[in-house]
Amino acid sequence: MPRKVILDMDPGYDDAIALCVALAAEELEVISVTATGGNVEPKLASRNVQALIEQLDPPRWPRIGAASPDQILRADARHLHGDDGLCGAHFQVAPLANQHLSVKVLGDEIRKSPGNITVVATGPLSNISDLLRCEPDLASKIGHLIILGGTVSAPGNITAAAEFNIYCDSDAASQVFRSPVTKTMIPLDLTNEIVLGFDFLERLKTLESRTSKLLQKILPGAYRSSRQHLGIEGINAHDAVAVVAAMRPSLFTTQRLYGDVETSGTLTHGATVFDRRPHSVEQPNMDVAVEMDAAAVEAVIVDTLRKAP
Repeated sequence: MPRKVILDMDPGYDDAIALCVALAAEELEVISVTATGGNVEPKLASRNVQALIEQLDPPRWPRIGAASPDQILRADARHLHGDDGLCGAHFQVAPLANQHLSVKVLGDEIRKSPGNITVVATGPLSNISDLLRCEPDLASKIGHLIILGGTVSAPGNITAAAEFNIYCDSDAASQVFRSPVTKTMIPLDLTNEIVLGFDFLERLKTLESRTSKLLQKILPGAYRSSRQHLGIEGINAHDAVAVVAAMRPSLFTTQRLYGDVETSGTLTHGATVFDRRPHSVEQPNMDVAVEMDAAAVEAVIVDTLRKAP
């Protein structure tokens, strides 16, 4: 039976790849996609979630949640993802009536199926934090939370110490880390290992699926931006790695650790700190992915997209 998932995301071209993988994966049933600000401001993130789902037009549309317009973030990544977040694709969207905020959608779906929902959070953790603050009893009803973000030993990607998603809303991340939710963190240490080269883009051009046509509109700009701003001849697929962790957890090795987030440091704001002392006084509060079969993870991403409708 497919694993029921909610994708909480901030599209972003890498979120677009992750959404395409999740919707095409036989292992997953995407019941909802909730928007959060991050790569772009909240209103645009909500628009991008809707635009991507409209373009992909899956047989069963997931419920869409809108990011809170009151969300306050420390940074964005428009320099990398473009002013529209999707590298200049500028998709049109239909007007939606009665759109609910992401926090309401998350709460509704988790209450409807307690213990059976995996939330894959590939943006800042603002929605998850707000949900737990408003309805703390839901912490025990989230089946599993997969967090894309943070670092263990690697340097940050927004500052020398911090990873982007955690840095954007470090207070939210700290609250979620400290919560009793069953959670796994997929850190930058691992996601940096997956780089989709230009051959991936060329293979997409041979396909006629809705998925390939969508990605062909977004990814050329992503490759140019990645080369210009990151010096990479290819694109990272950070968010898709978190989706694969929901699809094929056996490809990852995790370690039980106690972790928290620095929320006040001048040089270290947003850094994830893990107690790896052999005789830690803190009880572990999450699983942290410390190894993965990178070749197999990349193969899952590429093969799933190749077979996508």
